[in-house]
Amino acid sequence: MNKIKAVPGTGGEHYVSYDKRSGDESIVYFTKDLSALGLRKIFDKVSGRLSGKIGIKLHTGEKHGPNIIPRSWVEALIKEDLPDAVIVETNTYYDGDRYTTDKHRETLKVNGWTFCPVDILDENGTAEFPVRGGKWFKGVHMGKNLLNYDSLFVLTHFKGHTQGGFGGSAKNIGIGCADGRIGKAQIHTTPGSSDQWDIKKEEFMERMMESAKAVVDHFGNNICFVNVMRNMSVSCDCEGLAAAPVVTPNVGIVASTDILAVDQACVDLVYAMKEQDRHALVERIESRHGLRQLSYMKELHMGNDKYKLLDIDNGDKEISLSDAVRDVVPFKE
Repeated sequence: MNKIKAVPGTGGEHYVSYDKRSGDESIVYFTKDLSALGLRKIFDKVSGRLSGKIGIKLHTGEKHGPNIIPRSWVEALIKEDLPDAVIVETNTYYDGDRYTTDKHRETLKVNGWTFCPVDILDENGTAEFPVRGGKWFKGVHMGKNLLNYDSLFVLTHFKGHTQGGFGGSAKNIGIGCADGRIGKAQIHTTPGSSDQWDIKKEEFMERMMESAKAVVDHFGNNICFVNVMRNMSVSCDCEGLAAAPVVTPNVGIVASTDILAVDQACVDLVYAMKEQDRHALVERIESRHGLRQLSYMKELHMGNDKYKLLDIDNGDKEISLSDAVRDVVPFKE
């Protein structure tokens, strides 16, 4: 019997407004407090499901990257709330400051990630994680050391992305847990292609989301997500000092135990801004067909694209998207 060739979905350039969505609502927490204390407070809202050996998956950045989550915030969180946790990362698919484990560890020192252990997950090889219900993969290769953790805290700098349109929690684990040689190649490159980055638009989003699903399914209830909406360049932190200048206003921090809801809320907050504030990031998202990340997560039953946004600065009172971004100001260094 011939295998049926997978066909990418469509619509990744079209934003679906909240009133056009269906299904259940999840809980998403929000704070405007972009500080170490704000991060600790919102983490407390979603951290109850973490136990055992905890990994913190975050993007530690290329050398001197200007937009990554401040190290001081993460250091305070680990010291006060996660004293035994370990930052986890993988090597990159591109030849840069984090291409090999040795180069990666040097970059970690340069960027100041020296206050707790950092586990390069693919330092000791790979492990194939199953993808249930996917159309592109039966399994994706992850850094082998990910198997050593009982829980995963996904701490993400929400921003644009050259290939994905935007990078949220799903990109952080879908690309960021895949090992640097096999797993990332599965997502980025058609086998036999001479173009390392030939997979784009809807197909790329779908492959990335299937990889993210493999990680989410592996940890089950022992995973939670925090997205920091600060220094949101249209470029990924992979671009380091070459990242495009930030023009999108800072917003706040968003958290949930639902990966789709947390990324959807961040996208919705961007679209809720005034046109002059959102145009650069929206153009990046739509031109790459990045909204397919969200619709495909829903098709894969990874979560809900409807949610209640609760303002932890005001006693967990429900807040509208427009109120959440009403007071944003033009970005300044």
